[in-house]
Order: sequence, then C-alpha cells, then structure tokens
Amino acid sequence: MAKATEDAADVVGMWVTADGYIRQELRSDGRYDEARGNRRSAYTGRYTVTGSHIDYVDDTGFTATGDIRDGVLYHEHLVLYRE
Repeated sequence: MAKATEDAADVVGMWVTADGYIRQELRSDGRYDEARGNRRSAYTGRYTVTGSHIDYVDDTGFTATGDIRDGVLYHEHLVLYRE
C-alpha cells in the first residue's frame, strides 16, 4: 500500500516535468514506473508516503526521496507536476 499514514498526501497518478521528458506514474499499489524520453519503464520500484514525503526504492535497490509542496513533486533534482 502506498500510504504509510491516513494523513498521507494523495500522490497517485501521473507526474511529469515541465518539458514532458520525464513521466513518473505513482500507482495505487505502491509501485512506480518512470519513463524518460522514449525509454519506457526506465526506472521501476516501490514507494511509501508519510505525510507529504515520499521514499522510493528502485527495483535495483537504489533509493531516492521526494516531497510534495503546493501540489508540486520535488523528487531529488526534478520538479514534477501532476498531469
């Protein structure tokens, strides 16, 4: 389950960079699928949400974090907007 707490932010859906190059789908089952350009499923893994904070664990074991502020997802160096 993607939500770690009842008050977790609603993050499920498609998030994209302003130029559309990176598309990150956060699924309701706690999995994510990130496309980069023409490369579909460039990164896949699972995520958990605590409040407005997201912890990612890629299927290869790589970890990353993100935070939602004012409806914008700040994921490491990326800025993504809900589509």
